[in-house]
Amino acid sequence: MATMSDVAKAANVSVTTVSHVLNGTRKVTPKTEQQVRMAIQRVGYTQNSLARSLAMSATNTIGVAIPTFANHYFSEVVRAIENECMKNGLMMLFSDTHDDPEQELKIVQAFHQRRVDGVILAPADDGRLESLAYLRNSKIPTVLVDHLLAQGFDQVGLKNKMATQELTAHLIGHGHVRIGFISGAAWNSTSAERLEGYFAALKEAGIHRDEALVCCGESAIEPARIAAHQLLSLDRQPTAIVTSNNLMTIGTMRALREAQVEVPRDMALVGIDDFDWADLFNPRLTVMAQPLDEIGTKALNLLIKRIENPEGRRQTIRLSPTLRVRNSCGCS
Repeated sequence: MATMSDVAKAANVSVTTVSHVLNGTRKVTPKTEQQVRMAIQRVGYTQNSLARSLAMSATNTIGVAIPTFANHYFSEVVRAIENECMKNGLMMLFSDTHDDPEQELKIVQAFHQRRVDGVILAPADDGRLESLAYLRNSKIPTVLVDHLLAQGFDQVGLKNKMATQELTAHLIGHGHVRIGFISGAAWNSTSAERLEGYFAALKEAGIHRDEALVCCGESAIEPARIAAHQLLSLDRQPTAIVTSNNLMTIGTMRALREAQVEVPRDMALVGIDDFDWADLFNPRLTVMAQPLDEIGTKALNLLIKRIENPEGRRQTIRLSPTLRVRNSCGCS
């Protein structure tokens, strides 16, 4: 089996230089790095990742704690993180938090016990944020996704206000004035931002803000179905509905079907999050799609930077959504 000494001889450099190229511990000239990389291929050298991890007090493993089984959106984000891990030679440990703060804390502690180099987390905000306190006190490099809390962590998420503001404005452009809004769970910071975007669109258009047109769907299918029925029971029903995630879109569609309300003839419907079958429904759903691959990729790259530089300035990255106009909004 080829050794670092064999690589050094083939590249005509020192063993120390080979180590710097392999471990990134010191910059070398591009020419020297190319010589070493070519020599590695010629002699068939394979780096001992276990020995490297022990030497650098690293495991090349990250932990991902996200409520993926509850929502297809998170599954796509996790897939993007895993793909990026493979490109960077990292292993990923994954566990579903089920949006349960107690479960989340146990998962974070288990990751710590397994000596992960860093954590990507979609935090459940119960007001106590114990898992974030644990991560901070344990000095574990961490990146938050989706639920952005501005608690001194790197974060990646959507421009939530922009997403619902543009969706609502799209409906206003079709002449809708009474627009219902089905909001997410009250504890979720994302829900508040999306509700803010809805109100901003109404204000910009000079439309009176009617609190009766806002119902909480708890970010889930069944509560959203109940919330949609609440809107339909109003003396003056809305003529359009905005839902603030994909699960609530499904719940709303169930309620409209149960009430025999036809979309978009009787009620226009738009929502946050695209999903595989949104283009197959009748009517086809108009949605604001999130850049899921980009969210996962940027989260992992931020985490790598944080692992390499624990004291660097924290970053919050907000990504723009994409409006996908189909015909549930009334567009032909």
